[in-house]
Amino acid sequence: MSKHIKKSDLPQKICVVCQRPFTWRKKWEKVWKEVKYCSEKCKHSK
Repeated sequence: MSKHIKKSDLPQKICVVCQRPFTWRKKWEKVWKEVKYCSEKCKHSK
């Protein structure tokens, strides 16, 4: 059996700047609770 998870089953959040949903990424694995922005652009345009 594979350990793959469907993209539709990954956690989602809403960006506090653009109000768009964004999905969990591997690079955010350890800091997912702190992630607020969907991109660097949104992060810098607070």
